Amino acid sequence: MNQFLLVAADLVAVALLVTMYFARHRRRDLVVAFLTVNVGVLAVSSILGTAGATIGAGLGLGLFGVLSIIRLRSSEIAQHEVAYYFASLARGLVAGLASLETTAAGWINGLLIGLVLAVLAVGDHPGLLRRYRQQVVNLDQAYADETALRAALEGMLGGRVHRVAVIELDLVNDTTKVDVRFEVPRKAGFDTPPAAALNPREREVTR
Repeated sequence: MNQFLLVAADLVAVALLVTMYFARHRRRDLVVAFLTVNVGVLAVSSILGTAGATIGAGLGLGLFGVLSIIRLRSSEIAQHEVAYYFASLARGLVAGLASLETTAAGWINGLLIGLVLAVLAVGDHPGLLRRYRQQVVNLDQAYADETALRAALEGMLGGRVHRVAVIELDLVNDTTKVDVRFEVPRKAGFDTPPAAALNPREREVTR
């Protein structure tokens, strides 16, 4: 597999990635970010990667570090979006810094590009652990007792609470803020989560 075929494979893979992401999460601004990160990293690593294996490895780590800083200083994105972000970056590096000294090496790099996409497709599939949710909940009552808190949450959320962490207990204003991980029952209306539930970004619900 020559360099042109590997670049073509990367471009096809990133096109499939952004199509899959937009179909599942409907966030247009990150489609632009994923495309630009992938093609930009591919271009830079292709040019500078010819300087040698040692410089190429340092370049890859440097790009990861710089782009991580940029991401952390930008608007907040959810963990699954971080996965898409770094999948785009990783595939650009694999294609740009690929060692094509042998045909086998080229095909291995091509398979690695496909593997990243396949893992992301499975890991972010709506059917995977579809009944498990996470929310940040504001309750209009102060719960000092964890058993009573769990019972109140299960009654409000309509599911089984697996883990609850109290973020803030305000006895003066009679409120409780918690991070809750729960499982909705297997029945009509719950087994297929709404679009908002597929996004693991924290949400606040007031009771």
